Amino acid sequence: MKFKTIAEAFNHYMNSTVSEIEKRAAEIGKLIDTDANADMDSLNIELDGLKQAKANVEQRSAGMGSGFNPITGMNFETRSSYEATEGDVFASTEYRNAFYKTLLGQKLNNFEQAAFDRATTEQRADAYSTTSEVAAVIPTQTLNEVISKARTMGGLLSVCRGFNIPAKIRIPVGTPTAKASWNTEGAAVESTEPSVAYVDFGAFEIIKVFSISAMVKKMSVSAFEAYLAEELAACVMACLADGIVNGAGTTEGTGILDGVTWTPDANHFTFDKTNGLAYADVVKIVGAMKRGYANGAKWVMNNATLYNLFYGLEDANKRPIFISDPKGENIGKVLGFDVVVDDYLADETILFGNFQYMGYNLPEGIMVEASTQSSFKSGRIDYRATAIADCKPIVTEAFIKLTRSEV
Repeated sequence: MKFKTIAEAFNHYMNSTVSEIEKRAAEIGKLIDTDANADMDSLNIELDGLKQAKANVEQRSAGMGSGFNPITGMNFETRSSYEATEGDVFASTEYRNAFYKTLLGQKLNNFEQAAFDRATTEQRADAYSTTSEVAAVIPTQTLNEVISKARTMGGLLSVCRGFNIPAKIRIPVGTPTAKASWNTEGAAVESTEPSVAYVDFGAFEIIKVFSISAMVKKMSVSAFEAYLAEELAACVMACLADGIVNGAGTTEGTGILDGVTWTPDANHFTFDKTNGLAYADVVKIVGAMKRGYANGAKWVMNNATLYNLFYGLEDANKRPIFISDPKGENIGKVLGFDVVVDDYLADETILFGNFQYMGYNLPEGIMVEASTQSSFKSGRIDYRATAIADCKPIVTEAFIKLTRSEV
């Protein structure tokens, strides 16, 4: 259900229980993280309505507490939102306003200052090694918008599994399991161990400094938020997208090319150097993929490879193997499997696999600092974005590579 206004969402949820409200909020958060086509405006309106509904339930449950009017159902005293005082401060309206006003050099009201002060003491911000009096983690709503924009950029980032867990924590990830078997009645059945992979993300820094005119101080909060979301998606998330493909894994995340051991004729195949790619080469790749991973598998290549190698390729019946998407929602399919274009891949390097087993972690969001010192002579304002992130393959057997033969 879509809501046009926060008031409409509030009225819909005002009689719900706290658990029902929290369940729906969690569903929206998962939707934002996984669905690149999610309607962000509608979901953010619904989230704001849920927050106000939850605060209303909390106040009503307080009954005849101090300042509560049982006739109007309102408190006499003026206070900030529930999230700014007791809940997730980074998701509160007060903190969001305080964050952008601080970067713009504008004055905060009492509630915004209280929310900002509380946020600076949260563990979420303490994970960063450098801080200043104007440093702060971007609000949850903006972070969701940045991730959503990054997913619409396409490439491997849009199809990999995203995590938001503390660094250095080892977590299990389920893999395809063996099927059950028929059993004779009364006969003993041997137990089997589940197939589980584990992922342990490290903590690497991504830093970007960008400068804009001091006239930015005249921008509205909403206009500056839109600009910042675009800038962060274009630099910080683009760096992570490159790392997912090419990361070396020493002072940066581990990309799929370096993170998988490519064994000839096992998970690394080649096509003829002189004659080029043939239909049989493509079929061989699909046939080499294990059935459990083939469900949801995708082709990944850069734009030049797609149109130079696959676009005109035909099967034995002279039918094209690449079928473009007539609706324009996706690139198209090769032998029934979706194609993902990622220009961080080199020419004639083709990946086929289930990229839910390639993951990235962004545990602490993105921190932004403002400074006028380094651009004192030019009168510009420098903004530095810092993120703690990592990426790596989770299950290496879920991927196959195809390249042109060197001999």
